[in-house]
Amino acid sequence: MNDQFAAAHSFRMEVRRFCAGKLPADIKHKVFHNLKLEKDDYVRYLKVLHAHGWAVGHWPREFGGCEWTPLQRFIFEEETTEAGAPWLIPFGVNYVGPIIYTYASQAQKARFLPGIRSSDVWWAQGYSEPGAGSDLAGLRTRAVRQGDHYVVTGQKIWTTYVQWADWIFCLVRTSTEERPQKGISFLLVDMKTPGITIRPIATMDGYHHVNEVFFDEVRVPVENLVGEEGAGWGYGKVLLANERVLVADLGRSTRQLRLLERLARETLRGPRPLAEQPAFAARLAELKLRLHVLRAVCYQAVAEAMEGSAPGAESSLMKLRGSELRQDIAEALVDALGHAGTVFAPEAAAGEGSAPPAGPFDATGILRDHLYGRAATIYGGSNEVQRNIIAKAALGL
Repeated sequence: MNDQFAAAHSFRMEVRRFCAGKLPADIKHKVFHNLKLEKDDYVRYLKVLHAHGWAVGHWPREFGGCEWTPLQRFIFEEETTEAGAPWLIPFGVNYVGPIIYTYASQAQKARFLPGIRSSDVWWAQGYSEPGAGSDLAGLRTRAVRQGDHYVVTGQKIWTTYVQWADWIFCLVRTSTEERPQKGISFLLVDMKTPGITIRPIATMDGYHHVNEVFFDEVRVPVENLVGEEGAGWGYGKVLLANERVLVADLGRSTRQLRLLERLARETLRGPRPLAEQPAFAARLAELKLRLHVLRAVCYQAVAEAMEGSAPGAESSLMKLRGSELRQDIAEALVDALGHAGTVFAPEAAAGEGSAPPAGPFDATGILRDHLYGRAATIYGGSNEVQRNIIAKAALGL
């Protein structure tokens, strides 16, 4: 056990050295100030990781990874995010990549994995639909087999950054003759295929994150089906379990909590700093305690994963508590701004124009993060659904 702890500490120090020496300063600045990131920012960061051999560090070596243990992967995610690295856009490296190397044909592995590793190909996730968000078994996008193609018709919604995507992986309905979960397949779709329309959805922070995607008789080669027809529900469940673990987002919450502590020390409320006001000091202490508890739960789940256990209801618990903590820290930050928390200029968060006239430099980014962070309890499976999963799995209800 001591050897395991020593190895984990050594890896943590290695990740910190990487962040200190390799993380681009301009990207780090944007992340620390919660400013808008462009596709180029994400790709540059992924390219830096790729050059270091870490873009797909959790993948098996035979597919270009480092075969990180669950503990190494968790340390990497926590340390890089805390140090100011951007969100590691998961759709390629964390989601579809592992599905491909686990379930796809050798030809599909050879075709798609290199572009995911190098970040030369951008992926999007086509899961949620109107009326079938957290309840994916209700999806209605159809894929009808016609010779050597599937003809796909339907709609996806809340599709993150699909406006930048080269490819999208979709859950589609290939059969209605069995129970809903049995008729779902996992399909890879080239975004250049005729019949695909993207419509942006405006979010409260004023930016273009998510979209509607319409498929109008889109012809997709049968060779783009991953695994077996009708087995997509099982593949999708594996992917969602990974997504919910990542959404605990410890590194981000740690970084934001430090910002809150700094702001509370520097902000006067009457003669004393906000940090010395009893009510706010108690609020800050509660947030710090919740972060410590969440970290303990996450590391317990990692320890179980090291023993070979698959993610269960714990992933729902981590998603639930992590997203709520993120929102509560963001609300405390806005409250700490006082009157400056009433001013938001989207163009300032994008690096355009002048900053808002009131409040500290971070005010723009704090408000932007607060507004977009309202989605954290919805994406990845809404928190209401997570509570149902926990109730069924842990309590037998």
